[in-house]
Amino acid sequence: MKRQRRRRQTGCRRHAKGRGHEEDDNVLDAVVVGAGVSGLSAAFELRRQRPSSRIVVTEASDHIGGSVCTRREGGRTWEEGPNSFTPDDSILSLACDVGLKDEIVLADPSSYRYVWWDGQLRALPSGPLEAVFGDFLSLPGKIQAGLGIMGLRDERPREEESVKDFITRNLGHEAFERLVDPFISGVYAGDPDRLSAQSTLARVQSLESGGSSLLRGALQALPERLLRAAQMPRDPRLPQVTGQTVATFRGGNSEFASAIADNVEKSGTSINRQWKLDRIDWDSEAQEHVLDYSTTLGPRQLRSRSVILTTPAFVAAPLLKSLSVAAAQNLEEIEYPRVAVVTVEYPRSAFREPEHGKGVMKGFGQLHPRSQGVRTLGTIYSSSLFPFREPDPDKVMLVHFVGGARDPELFGGIDQLSDGELVDITHWDSVETLLKPRGGKELPNVLSVRVWPRAIPQLNLGHNARIDAVRENLASAGVKGLFLAGNYVSGVALGRCVEHGLQIGKEVGEFVEGRRESGTPS
Repeated sequence: MKRQRRRRQTGCRRHAKGRGHEEDDNVLDAVVVGAGVSGLSAAFELRRQRPSSRIVVTEASDHIGGSVCTRREGGRTWEEGPNSFTPDDSILSLACDVGLKDEIVLADPSSYRYVWWDGQLRALPSGPLEAVFGDFLSLPGKIQAGLGIMGLRDERPREEESVKDFITRNLGHEAFERLVDPFISGVYAGDPDRLSAQSTLARVQSLESGGSSLLRGALQALPERLLRAAQMPRDPRLPQVTGQTVATFRGGNSEFASAIADNVEKSGTSINRQWKLDRIDWDSEAQEHVLDYSTTLGPRQLRSRSVILTTPAFVAAPLLKSLSVAAAQNLEEIEYPRVAVVTVEYPRSAFREPEHGKGVMKGFGQLHPRSQGVRTLGTIYSSSLFPFREPDPDKVMLVHFVGGARDPELFGGIDQLSDGELVDITHWDSVETLLKPRGGKELPNVLSVRVWPRAIPQLNLGHNARIDAVRENLASAGVKGLFLAGNYVSGVALGRCVEHGLQIGKEVGEFVEGRRESGTPS
């Protein structure tokens, strides 16, 4: 199909068919669609791997970072998206690469995490001794979990397991209900009866696959991990991480996204904001992708040998219809429940403390199993986790999460809940779980209410097969060089998005180099 020739904002002209590969200066090597953390990480790594590559990043909004959204006001700092990240080496190394080594802040690893159970906040075991001698699980629950870890449980079924089935089979119903169910609510806002263990707990499930039990698998994997560590010494720039902790940046997680973006742009990669991708076509003769955009300056078109598509699945699906209807249908099956993030502060004097004297004064936060009748999914003790976020020592900042796959009626119907109603829900849940008996009169100072209409991709049963089917359907249609990224592919954690983005950047670099070496016509 003939297309009108248009001049791009980048100044490059559309490629004319029939020109030799060596004259093909106007065709990009890669277009990264989406300037979230996944896309920015991919662009950074691609530029590092292939410095001469011609790369453009496009972003539909005016915001860099995707779901990463830091707010600052009155000296306070809070997050309306990911609140923290697990400080794995991949994300820490990238932070150092983009100049944020001194901005990394690690939370106190001795801080407790809590679960609301049977009318009481109970600290999660911080180690094996507390798990054995503490009261988080009953004696029968401990015995069942211990036997399961050692392999005395039902054999693994051939069919794919849900998170609930996998955990219950290995650790027992009590461990699932008191530990994993609230974790799934807090991290995925999901339904463990539907979430795939293979997709959400891949590293844990692999232990069973590798050694027939979780304990045996962990023991068998240990020598390999030690060998890898010996062969690949840790980057000396990275901070030492002890215990089970989380991290952020002093300027908020948006500081990280902005630093990657600045580095990418300084390296010669343009980031075109407010470029909404309307359509992708595959030019089989030229072996190129043709991307049509709506921009503030009118329609624009790019041509590229490869595309890294990092948009959410519900945005990617209609874009793929012009390439493969079947691939688009695969992505349409991925669900995204609605979640609200409510950030408030209370006087420190309003809080009661658990008997062990830790609680909100020294804690990560609390999770609420769905069986306990608390509607709030979980609460992060933001100013305890990272004290710099709240400048007033007499105030406590909390971040509440409401909604998710098992509370669809929360936002259903014609009349959705107002911001005030969402605050009320989280406030009265706090009265039940955190505040002193008279705390109901201590109304919070509301910093923000952020509703994400489509928040977290649900990696439900069949998810991995679904993503494989997308790739297979695109290949069957003859499409080459289209790479999927984003949290529905990598996993929802911020660090996993970075790790997968870096890996995709390497893969695209190899693909582009292969195209050049083979002399594939463009």
